[in-house]
Amino acid sequence: MSRPDEAGASAGSVVFVVDDDPSIRDALRRLITSVGFKVEMFPNARAFLDARRPEIPGCLVLDVRLPGLSGLDLQRELADTDRELPIIFLTGHGDIPMSVRAMKAGAVEFLYLGERRAARATR
Repeated sequence: MSRPDEAGASAGSVVFVVDDDPSIRDALRRLITSVGFKVEMFPNARAFLDARRPEIPGCLVLDVRLPGLSGLDLQRELADTDRELPIIFLTGHGDIPMSVRAMKAGAVEFLYLGERRAARATR
């Protein structure tokens, strides 16, 4: 997804964020909008799936640990339903096998915040 000020960038692109922590969602919203991207927030995977409109281009910033359907389960469901959407995992609860699994399933990136950094981001 190109930056909004680059030639040819889609004006309708959206960064979708799925994270159950309201303070993480708020921090990501502020960061993403500060560089000019549109953002839509969801507290869980089911809310994202219920609202998802595949015709809107964008990318997905996704937590691994979510209530109900996990981030990895959401990734699999999107792949199974043929909804191609670049996924960036951002989590405070990851490990190497989990990141390998996500990347092999097509994630663009798997960013581990570490539990201490994730806790600080919510302050």
